[in-house]
Amino acid sequence: MVVAEAELQEADSPKVLSSSIKKAVAGAAIGNLIEWFDYASYGYLAVVIAAVFFAPGNATAALLGAFAVFSVSFIVRPIGGLIWGYLGDKIGRKRVLVFTITIMSLSTFTIGLLPGYAAIGMMAPLLLLICRLIQGFSASGEYAGAASFISEYAPNSRRGLLVSMVPTSTAAGLMLAVVIVSLLEFNLTTEALHSWGWRIPFLLSGPLGIIGLLIRLKLEDTPLFKEMDQSKKGNATGLFQGVKQNRKQVLIAFGIICLNAVGFYTILSYMPTYLTQELGFSVMKGILITLISLGTYVIILPFVGMLADRMGRKPVLIGASILFLLFTYPAFWLLSIGGPYAILALVMLGFVLAGNDGVLATFLTEMFPTSVRFSCFALSFNTGNAIFGGTAPLIATFLIAQTGNTFAPAFYLMAAAFIAFVFLLMTKETANKPLRGQ
Repeated sequence: MVVAEAELQEADSPKVLSSSIKKAVAGAAIGNLIEWFDYASYGYLAVVIAAVFFAPGNATAALLGAFAVFSVSFIVRPIGGLIWGYLGDKIGRKRVLVFTITIMSLSTFTIGLLPGYAAIGMMAPLLLLICRLIQGFSASGEYAGAASFISEYAPNSRRGLLVSMVPTSTAAGLMLAVVIVSLLEFNLTTEALHSWGWRIPFLLSGPLGIIGLLIRLKLEDTPLFKEMDQSKKGNATGLFQGVKQNRKQVLIAFGIICLNAVGFYTILSYMPTYLTQELGFSVMKGILITLISLGTYVIILPFVGMLADRMGRKPVLIGASILFLLFTYPAFWLLSIGGPYAILALVMLGFVLAGNDGVLATFLTEMFPTSVRFSCFALSFNTGNAIFGGTAPLIATFLIAQTGNTFAPAFYLMAAAFIAFVFLLMTKETANKPLRGQ
């Protein structure tokens, strides 16, 4: 324990990061990148998946079906959050991260092997749904686990910066998926893409998953988890006890998360489909423009983490909520104009989303004590994503279909920003303070 404390104190100096902290950040982040590449590939290939796995004749119904499968997979996220969170608090963060990347890689690889609707009819979307449910179960432990893992290694003064590597690696995984899908769209004919090309990103999850697994197997669990009192280790009083004791904080976290969930899946997952299906962009142009938004997001995230270390978590999160309220509608209006204005719009959206996502994971880890950190983080984060995130593409498509207004997703995003703003007012600042031990 003395050694761990000395290491963290040394790492808190401006120019020093211990090798163990660097290894922890790199291991969690690289694995997170690989896992979210697996998970995101479905969203960027939604139009192709709709054609391959659903009955032909009605493109809109098929697309809604593809997004329904996308949404239904989020149903297991709160359940998975509870289970993975409990295990993470009981047996350790590292072991759960090893399990999640293994399960995600296997389920994603299986999607790449599935026959389509033309071959097996209604069994095709059913098998796809099963694989997506398994993916959702795995993803429910990944983000909270990686954030908890890094935060418990990080020195107080740079926790915001280091934990921002979690959303940064998440976005990098999305960028990798965008790049691979773009290459497929550019180099393959429509027939080839629908026949076999769409399988490539899913099959890549096999070798990538092995790489991530090997990296994580070499990690050691966090000093805080190791030092946790044995009698309290792992929520020994029961699965729901820690959540019940922290229910107020869990509810507040849930309210704050709704903006991140809607924003993330609208701007970074649904956007290529929105640009092609609603605004008439070519598939290639829609994907490449979205890549600009992702690039902005990735670049800004570490700076937001550093800003949160200096200014505090709460001011940065409140500022991001206000920016969403002010700039979302103008950004969607610029998207409708097209050309360079669409690029400007996605840069704006990526910038504002980074203002939220760059500090949210840090803020959530600091809201809960070590003995229930994983459980409470995972439950609130995955419940918010199940209700608001997984349904975002489906709701956006539905709202546009019902209202005929292509700006409908903007209003939905602004409503989420207002909800998050209200809940943020109920929180206390947590920056530069030691993580609560028990």
